[in-house]
Amino acid sequence: MKYNYLNIYNNLIKLTRNKNLFTNDPKSDSFSNRLVLFFIHFAFFIKIYKNQSNKKEIQNLYDFVFKQIELSLREIGYGDTSINKKMKEYIHHLYFIINKVELWETTNLNLKLEFFSKCLDIDKESSFFIDYFDKYINFLLKNSFNYFTKDVISLKF
Repeated sequence: MKYNYLNIYNNLIKLTRNKNLFTNDPKSDSFSNRLVLFFIHFAFFIKIYKNQSNKKEIQNLYDFVFKQIELSLREIGYGDTSINKKMKEYIHHLYFIINKVELWETTNLNLKLEFFSKCLDIDKESSFFIDYFDKYINFLLKNSFNYFTKDVISLKF
């Protein structure tokens, strides 16, 4: 069965465009912070669904997502050499996030706060993102991988 990766990608983009994520610090609403938030959403998505779908589908989704990011960089106006450099940085950053997300359930509150502070350059004492991503995890657990392939959905959790 061929999944519609574009719908998954668009659903994850929709999550990163959530204005509530930037209400505490509107000036932090930048391309790089949105990309980091996208990576965090994507990392949790992969973590939850990697056991429910086959590895080939997850790998295809991963490849599709990075192709879309590359296209976005080209639309912004980056050249070929800049894109290659940026893509290496982004892949490295995503792997850092995936490593932290894999241990999420066993990570203590202080390390979670430090993770968000380091990734998003936010106040280390703010637990908003921890609460938000805990709700996001529950939302993912309640829905199947196929749920995200159908269409751009209402993502209220």
